[in-house]
Amino acid sequence: MTTGSAGLALPVTDDALASRLNERLAVVEEALARHVRSRAGFVTQTASHLMEAGGKRFRPLLVLLAAETGDRAGSDEVVTAACVVELTHLASLYHDDVMDEADLRRGAVSAHSIWGNHVAILTGDFLFSKSSELTAELGPDAVRIQAKTFTRLVEGQILETVAPQEGEDPLEHYLDVVAGKTGSLIATSARYGARFGGASPEVEEALTAYGEIVGSAFQLSDDILDIASDSVESGKTPGTDLREGVPTLPVLMARASTDPADARLHELLDGDLDDDELHAEALDLLRKHPSLDEARAYVIGQAQEAKRHLAAVPEGPVRDALEAFADIVATRSA
Repeated sequence: MTTGSAGLALPVTDDALASRLNERLAVVEEALARHVRSRAGFVTQTASHLMEAGGKRFRPLLVLLAAETGDRAGSDEVVTAACVVELTHLASLYHDDVMDEADLRRGAVSAHSIWGNHVAILTGDFLFSKSSELTAELGPDAVRIQAKTFTRLVEGQILETVAPQEGEDPLEHYLDVVAGKTGSLIATSARYGARFGGASPEVEEALTAYGEIVGSAFQLSDDILDIASDSVESGKTPGTDLREGVPTLPVLMARASTDPADARLHELLDGDLDDDELHAEALDLLRKHPSLDEARAYVIGQAQEAKRHLAAVPEGPVRDALEAFADIVATRSA
């Protein structure tokens, strides 16, 4: 990656493109700071908390990159759309942290740990309302798209809290959760960029499909890293989701195994893994289990499917960056 792409959350290797994206992302950042301001200083403080903690700004960057497929990449509408998706994402994080009882987010103390659950939830609502105000500026089609995206996002959050219904495949249930919570907003980010950047309807649909698939696959690759990586390599404690009983792709695939040799692993997965020895045993068994390679193969397949949708996107640095990101998704957990 060249120096022009420094700091970008997508692998842009064309210096001119990277420079434009960095400049426009700075404009988005300034706009976000304005949009989280309230007439009440306290609300501004709580709404700014996670935004000021940083983040990769992947979703607004995808808006800006997708807009490059059209002839209005530098329009004010593109900047507004980038703010819409990032405010929606930030709002969801406030709610997520309450649901997960998380103490930290982006290295900062979570909002609910500072101000309590009520303030954190209402701050998320405030950010959702601000994103809705901005969406209205983009017209009725954008409002419809945002409403459908919000529906899917919230459905995903709700489904994450409940077990699959009787007769429902737990893995399919989980994939629905990931598609709703993660894939839907990334798909909309790509759609907004293409639409308000002036791309053709064919390119818009292709980028939307790409965003949905590659966004979900990136989340699923995190599932694999939770099992397969070590703390030095990933910067995270291995098996965190496993310890907390959070269902993930390799765990669900292992659970689906009917091999009698997996009886001990199933026993551990059904039990309490707070105990360090039991947790280490379960982690070791999962690392040796075929489900880990099965999960990797699934993610690689999804990344390849995402790339196939890019056939409709003109060849050039934008398509190169999107293909390279799909390749990263495919290989980061290998």
